[in-house]
Parts: sequence; C-alpha cells; structure tokens
Amino acid sequence: MRFGVLGPVEVYDEQGAVITVAAPRQRALLALLALDAGRVVGHDRLVDGLYPAPPAGAANALQSQVSRLRRSVPGLVVEHHPAGYRLAAAPSDVDVHRCTELLEAGRGAEALALWRGPALADVDAPFAGQARQRLAEVLIDCTLSGGTEDDLRQVLAEHPLREDVRAALMRALHRDGRTPEALQVFAQGRELLADELGVDPSPALAAAHLELLRPAPPHRGLPAQLTSFVGRDDDLRRVSRWLRGHRLVTLTGPGGTGKTRLAVEVARRDPGEVAFVDLSATTEVARTLLGGIGVRESGLLSAAPVGAEQRLRAALAGRAVLLVVDNCEHVVDDAARVLGSLLAACPGVRVLATSREPLGITGEVLSPVAALDDESATRLFLDRAQAVQPGFTAPAGVVAEVCRRLDGIALAVELAAARVRTLPLAEITARLDDRFRLLSKGSRTAAPRHRTLHAVVEWSWDLLDDAERDLAARFTVFSGGARLDAVTAVTGSDVDTLTSLVDKSLVEISGDRYRMLDTIRAFCAGHAPDLRERHARWFLAQAREAEPHLRGHDQVEWLTRLTAEHDNLAAAVRWATGHDHRLALELVAALATYHWFRGLRTEAAQQADAVLHACGETPPAGHEQEYAMCLLTAWPVATGDQSARIRQADALMTALDAPPRYPITTLLWGMALGAPENDSQVWHRRTELLGTDPWSAALALVGDGLVARMSGDPHTGEDLLRRGAAAFTRVGDRWGAALAFGQLGEIALAGGDATAALEHVERARGLLEELGATEDTAESVTTRAHTRLAAGDLAAAAADFGLGLALARRAGAPVVQAGAHLGLAELARVTGDHVTAYAECDRAWELTPGGWYGPDEMRCHIAVQRGRIARSAGDPGRAREHFEEALRRALGQRNRVTETAVRAELATLQPRPVP
Repeated sequence: MRFGVLGPVEVYDEQGAVITVAAPRQRALLALLALDAGRVVGHDRLVDGLYPAPPAGAANALQSQVSRLRRSVPGLVVEHHPAGYRLAAAPSDVDVHRCTELLEAGRGAEALALWRGPALADVDAPFAGQARQRLAEVLIDCTLSGGTEDDLRQVLAEHPLREDVRAALMRALHRDGRTPEALQVFAQGRELLADELGVDPSPALAAAHLELLRPAPPHRGLPAQLTSFVGRDDDLRRVSRWLRGHRLVTLTGPGGTGKTRLAVEVARRDPGEVAFVDLSATTEVARTLLGGIGVRESGLLSAAPVGAEQRLRAALAGRAVLLVVDNCEHVVDDAARVLGSLLAACPGVRVLATSREPLGITGEVLSPVAALDDESATRLFLDRAQAVQPGFTAPAGVVAEVCRRLDGIALAVELAAARVRTLPLAEITARLDDRFRLLSKGSRTAAPRHRTLHAVVEWSWDLLDDAERDLAARFTVFSGGARLDAVTAVTGSDVDTLTSLVDKSLVEISGDRYRMLDTIRAFCAGHAPDLRERHARWFLAQAREAEPHLRGHDQVEWLTRLTAEHDNLAAAVRWATGHDHRLALELVAALATYHWFRGLRTEAAQQADAVLHACGETPPAGHEQEYAMCLLTAWPVATGDQSARIRQADALMTALDAPPRYPITTLLWGMALGAPENDSQVWHRRTELLGTDPWSAALALVGDGLVARMSGDPHTGEDLLRRGAAAFTRVGDRWGAALAFGQLGEIALAGGDATAALEHVERARGLLEELGATEDTAESVTTRAHTRLAAGDLAAAAADFGLGLALARRAGAPVVQAGAHLGLAELARVTGDHVTAYAECDRAWELTPGGWYGPDEMRCHIAVQRGRIARSAGDPGRAREHFEEALRRALGQRNRVTETAVRAELATLQPRPVP
C-alpha cells in the first residue's frame, strides 16, 4: 500500500488502484500519519493538528477518527501505542519521502515527477499550513535539481525573491541560446530586489549574470540534433557533474544505447570550449583530433616537420577545452595512448569519450550507458512514433512490452517506432522474434553502422577476436544469464575472454551474474554450436547439489541460487523434453523440491505433463522412480484419466524397496492419494518408504496430523501438527513449518478461535514470504481472509481475498484463484448479495480442473458454498441438491472433516417429504 501527499491525499492498493478517503478529517489524519510514516505520532500532536479547538474527550474523538479511517481504507494498518498512533508503512511508501530519497540520489527529474499538484491540496486542518511551507521547499529543491524551464518559471512566479531559482532559470535560458531572455530575467530580479527589499543582487545571482555576459566559446563540430532528447536526464546530470571533477569520463555500453547522443547533450550544455571528434572512419587518431580542434597539418614548407601528436599537445597546452571523442572502440589502443599523453601534457583539457570498452587510462571514470528503463523507453517510442505518424497513440503497457523485448536499446526503440507508419503496433510486436529483419530500415543520414539494428551489433562483432567471437556465440546457450562457474564449465572458455567481452559491452555483469542483452544474443546465436545438452546436464548437477540444502537451515540461500537460474532450469527441461526423455525425467525429479518450496506447483505440473507425453505410458527402464515423480507432479493439470495416472504412480511407488531418492516424493504421493481408506497396510507401506532423516520424520508427524484431522480427530491432529511444526523448525524447513501452521490455523478456525487461527496463519504466511513462494503465499492470504471473515472484519477480509486473487493470478495458479473466488462468494453471501455469490462460485468452478488433495476437493467446497447461498436465498430444495453433491465428493475424498460439516449443513434443512 502506498500513500500520496504531494497533491490531493491519495492511497493506492497493491494493484495501484486509488482508494478514496472521502471524509475531510480522516483525510487530514491520514496525511499527518503519512508525513511520519513508520514513526509514532503523539496524541497531542494529532489532536492539535486536526482540531482548531480540541473537543472535550479529545482522546476518544481521536480514537474514533482512527477507527473510521481503518474502515474506510481496507488493509490499512494504523497501530496504537501508549504515546500515540503509527502508520505501519515504510517511509518510501509515501511519495514525499520517496521524493527526498530521489533528490539525495541526484535524481531530481524523477523526484519532481512525483508531484501531482499543490501539496495536501484537499486538506483543511490546523497542521496543513506549516506542512505546506515545508513541502514547498522540497518542491523548489526538486525544481532546481531536475526541473525544466517551464518548471523554473512557475516556481519563480510563486517565489519571485528566490535568487537561486532566478539564477537557475537564467542559466537554463543561456544554455538554450536565449541569452537576451536570460538577461531580462536578471533585470527583473534586480529591480524587484531593489523595490521590495532595498538590496542589490546576491553574489550568486551576480555571478550567474556575469556568465551571461562572457562571450560564448566555440562548440566546434558538435552535431546538431534533429530530434528531442528523451529519457536520460539523470545520466545527463551525472556525467556533467563528473566532468566538473574529473578530466576523463568514458561512456561505455553496447551499440545503439545512445552513448553519442548523451555525449552531445552533455557537451552542448558545457559553458566552455568544446570540440567534437568522430573516430569511427579513421585509424589515425592524432591527425583526426587535430582536424577536430581546428588545427591544420604542418605544410610542405616546414623545414622540420612536427609529428601530429606533438602538434596536438602544442595546440592544446594553454587551452581549457572539452574534447568529445566519439567511437573509440576500433582504435582503442591508439586512442588510449594519444589521449593519455594529451591529458598528461595539457592540464586544461578534459575528455568525454564514447567507446564499447574502457580506454584503460589512469584516472578514467567509467559511466556505463545502460538500456533505457520502461518509462523512458516508452516515452522515446511514443515521441518518435508521433513524429512519423502524428496523433499516434497506444496503451503504455503494450509499448513498454515492445521496448522490454528490445532490451530498452535506444536505437532499436527508435527503429521500431519508425515502423508504425507502415505497420500496426500488433504486427510490430508479432515480428520482434525476427527483430533484425523488422528493424532493417533506419535514417539515410545516419552512419552505415547505425542504420539498422543488425549493423549496430555487427560492428561490435567485427571488433572481436576469434576467441571472443567463439565465447560470445557459446554464451547464447544461457537463458537469463549465468554465474562464472556455469559460463566456464558449459562453454569451455576462460575467465580472461569473458571479462574481455564485458569490457567490450557484449556481456553485462550484475553482482555475480553475467548476461547478454536479447538483441545481442539473437545475433550471436546464429554463430553458435549446439551446447544445449551440455547446458542441461550441468544444471541437472546444480539441481541435485541444491536439493538436500533446500530441506535445511540454508534453505533460503539455496532457493535464491536456484531462483536466479530459473530461466536456465526451465530451458534445460524444455530441451530435454524434446531430445532426451531420460534427462528430462531426471530434471523434473531433481527440481521437484525447488518447485514446491518456491510455490511453483502449476509450472512444475505443466513441465511434468509435457515430459510424460514425450515419454509415453511406460517409464524408461531404470527411471521408474523419476517417472512416478512426474506422474505425482503432473496429474492436477493433466487431461484424460487422472485416476489412472494416480494408480500408476501408486503402483510404481509401492514397488520401491527403499525410500525414494528425493524425500519430497513421499509428500507428493500422500497428497495425490489422500487419506487411506481404512487400510492399515497401505498406510504402513507409505510409512515404510519415509526416510530416517530428520526432515522425513517431521513430514511423518505432519502427515499423521493431517490424516487424524481428516479422520475427525482434531485434538490428535493438533498435537501431531504442533510437534511437526516444531520438528520442521528445528530442521530449518520453512515450507514444512508453514504447512503445519496453516493446518493448525484451520483447526483453530473450525473450533471458533479466530484469534489463534489468525496467529497460526500469519506465522505460515511470514515463512512462505521468506521463501518467495507466491502461489503458497496467495493461498495463505486467502486463508487469512477466511479467518478475518469469521471474526466479522468484512473490510479486511475483502482486501485479503482481493490480494490473494492478485497473487494467484501473478503466479498463474488457477486452483488458488478458485479458492479466492470461493472466499469472495462467501463474503457476498454474508452480505446478502446472492447474485454475486453464485457468480463467484461459477468462476471458481471454471478454474478448477481438480484440487491438490484430490480431484474433487475444491469442487466439494464449491458445492457446499452453493448450498449455503441457496439456503440463504430461501431455496431449500436447491440447497439440498448442492449439499448432497458435496457429500458425495467428500465421501470420495475420505475427508471426515468435510463430510461431518456437510452432514451438519444438511441437518439444517427440512427432511425430504415422504411420497
């Protein structure tokens, strides 16, 4: 949940939707708390800030306002403390605090973009006036740091005596070549200061005026730009700042990211002498630099010819000049030597270089020019698209997806935008898999290497040596990047070649991972040998190494490792499914623990189902155990005879003569088959196949607790589950502990103890969030909603059902979505909205191919809910039909808890009339 005070007071839910706070005093209270988010605000300060004259019983009045605020904003947490109240939110969740963080990071344009109008625009309370004054200073700081000319003019109109704002406006106008307007702004300020305050301009304003009067130094050779500069405001300020403190700054990055354009914009704003030199068409660096600074070569009449480098140093020895040296990469050694000697000999020279690799000179400051973020890339696309097709519009989300698929490479975005004149956006999106053909037409005036996306990447490719090209091609086997050990093991290359590719901007490094932009990857893949089997086997080994750690105290660390490799693991399974069925079975089995503990059950089921279809109905010899794991993982999404698959899995498991290789197998086996049907031999056989390790012992306790509960013995079930939760906690497995706490919550809820239920559910949810298990977290949030509904907190229950549904959709988990819809049906029934309740049941039914504890588990609960709705709507006949259907399904599940609950529902209805 986020909060806004930089404009009207607003609250945003998890999906970004605005929640309106209509009552003026509650709005003011929320603003007061948000300004100090995360800290306790004292009672006296709250009362004085809200009431011009504190009422009698001010403490009770304040408590009443807090209660109303909580009700009006579902999910809002305002904690009471002995000293006052606290909004349970991080400061960065409030726009004003986020604004100051961005300012401190030098990201003024982003900070200014957070302002939606006058601060606290719809707040009328005693505290608001003073708060607005403080926030006005923040707005001025934002404007000075990242504002446009219009922003500066607006602030100056409101604060005409602010000399810092006036000086900033003067400099902005001067940089844009509008010096007469800048002088007029100064004259108006001088007159105003004399009339209003009787003082002369301050030294700072006078210094700005003096800058305007100095003759403009030449900006020699700086290319004029035909389009607007979009999306790199922060880079622009950062590079300009570095150039004030350092003499060599090199912009690095892949081709097409916008290094040259950024360098030109930085140079255009530099107040001193600038010379622009393009090295792309030369191999003689010193001679090209001489021409760039306006010095001709020594003539034929010279008695003693002087070398170009010596003439260059002599020409610049006494000058203060910024040299913009573009496209150094293909002459990087000569460029480094010439520029290094020039910087050593000429103290007034500064160099802003662009190169796809560093120059490697002492004192060099590197400024990587990365891909554009989604917002900037979208702005760039729309700007260029509207230039070729005036009036062009498109949903920002669709444009952002196009830009993401183009890696945010500025040139690629511009080339794609240029195509909207001849292709609908949907066609452009559909053709991005063949991006080099799609983006094959650029500006005729651009250098050949910048006219097409293919040419941009080919320029980088041609600058590589054979070893670098070989590794660049081999690197494309990875999906989503890789660690150093993976790169060297799978490609067979060495560290030096990899770091060379990083230096040359073909590969990026972030933390301990190396990755390649998809655009570069698509080009290099055309030159790659087939390493996919080697890749799949290497990642199988990683999964096998990680699996035992996933069941111990370092569980989170190893889950994080595998999560970083998720794309590689998925790619390995996809390749093996089509080329090596045995390897595919081994991968699915080795990854089962990871998938379940990360809450990726649906994805795992889909992978396993595909492997089963590839293998056929008979397991390969020696891989029966892995085949059984696939059956147990896949059946909830499988089509056809699900019960036959479960029977086959049961037969394969029963035939084992020792515990399975992966202990998670016994968990999946028990979940698929459910409680045994009065067959102690079956249960004894399952118990025999549990390992003797502590994790399996904890699983046995939880399994026995579940069976006891389903058999109608909640007391024994509760005791076993508590012991199981403690055992899993000792082992270090958060997932197993969360499973036990979730069941304890359901037992407490069934017993009418909503407080204890909420405590258990919250413990389970916290553990699942540590694991990043989105699907399981969605389920636990939905359970929390049921708990809050039982406690009568309808607003909080509605918020949790909505959050659970959103999380389940994000995880692609239809059965969990069905559970959230079923909760919304219960909520609608309780509030008397029977039409909505039936509709939510229908949505749940459509999303349920079968539950995780049996094919009819979820549909049994849907039938129960439909019966309750019919009874509530005054239709006992229809209610009986639904309850009887639920009873049939409960009996099939051998779930005594559900069976008992359904029989109790039936008992509330009148007996059927005897014919």
